[in-house]
Amino acid sequence: MNKIWIVAQREFTSRVRKKTFLLSTILLPLFIFVFYALMIYFSVNGSDDVRIAVVDKANLFGDSIKSDKELQFKFLNDETEGSIRTKVKNKEYSGYIYVPGSTSLETDSLQVRAEKTLGLMTREKIEKRVSSRLKEKRLLSLPAITQKQIDSAQRDVGIKVTPLEGNEKKDKSAVSYAVGFASGFLIYIILFIYGTMVMRGVMEEKVSRIAEVIVSSVKPFQLMMGKILGIGAVGLVQFLIWIVLVSVLMALLPVLMPGVDPQQAMQQVPGNGMAQAQQSGVAVFMTHLSEINFPLLISCFIFYFLGGYLLYSSLFAAVGSSVNEDPQDAQSLLLPVTMPIVFSFVIMMKAVNDPTSGLAVFGSLFPLSSPIVMMARLAHGIPSGVTITELLLSMLFLILGFMLTTWVAAKIYRTGILLYGKKVTWKEMWKWAFRKN
Repeated sequence: MNKIWIVAQREFTSRVRKKTFLLSTILLPLFIFVFYALMIYFSVNGSDDVRIAVVDKANLFGDSIKSDKELQFKFLNDETEGSIRTKVKNKEYSGYIYVPGSTSLETDSLQVRAEKTLGLMTREKIEKRVSSRLKEKRLLSLPAITQKQIDSAQRDVGIKVTPLEGNEKKDKSAVSYAVGFASGFLIYIILFIYGTMVMRGVMEEKVSRIAEVIVSSVKPFQLMMGKILGIGAVGLVQFLIWIVLVSVLMALLPVLMPGVDPQQAMQQVPGNGMAQAQQSGVAVFMTHLSEINFPLLISCFIFYFLGGYLLYSSLFAAVGSSVNEDPQDAQSLLLPVTMPIVFSFVIMMKAVNDPTSGLAVFGSLFPLSSPIVMMARLAHGIPSGVTITELLLSMLFLILGFMLTTWVAAKIYRTGILLYGKKVTWKEMWKWAFRKN
């Protein structure tokens, strides 16, 4: 155990002292912070208000189309088309709608003319508001129809999904989907990045013949475990630093940008829906986000991060020990290791939508897929997304899976690390794993 600790300490310190570690650890949170701050800045200051002049000679709209700060409709019925074109060219307005006097309510098309190209979201807003106003006018033109009746007919019906038994809870499926997808995707990226890092570290030591010297005083299993634990500690420390730095920078955002409410500013980012629905939607999203059990989620994330990393890194180490100077050999041997990770991501896409489905339950219990799939299910909460029994069984199976893969990988590692000049196949590696000492 002491030798494993020495190897792990060497792997940890050698990587932590590199400039690349310091740069990636500091620059990534700064990049996230700058990206977030720029989104807020441009959402507040970077969007120009669109002003559309309406010359309604046929009185189709009744001098009213729904306007807000971002999109305004100004009725100038005394203007001619020539005069309003001149005002648009002089940048008094972004564009104009000219409705000739011969136009009826049954018209199927109207033109919006603009000096500059309008954005896709702006076009959709203009189309929706003009079309909505024309529909109201058509309905009002019918006998015995009032504006109050139109508003009542267009009122949305709220649909609530509640459990068969128990107290009514607010629906937070959208928030659970987002948090579950983000957690599972992060584990997915971790397994690839740090597993490949272990494989490359083993390959470098083997190709440079350093492994021959180290194995003379350390057993191959101790060398492999030390390398896995050392690199895993680097990853864990890096993620903890990222979490602290991002939290500190986000807390300093109101100080660096006084007078700007980040939550309110993000509601103005294009692409999230219309203004009123957007504001209420974001408010509901933030309310449901506070209902997520983050202490449970973070603690389980750390467990599945370590469990998934230890399970797959041993397999990556086994592949690295079997590769010679040609990196192409590693690509051919990596397929059986990477395919379960890819399939886990596919199952996760099902689990975030339906966390209690049979496929989601199987994926969260099977050790090769549980680190990714279980994080997607945990975001839906206990017991609505996952039961305590399933969570404990998943953790137990992951520990047993790690022990099994480590045992198999260690037997492959001890033979492959000292084997040179021969192209290894998975069939031969399988023989190494199950032959007697």
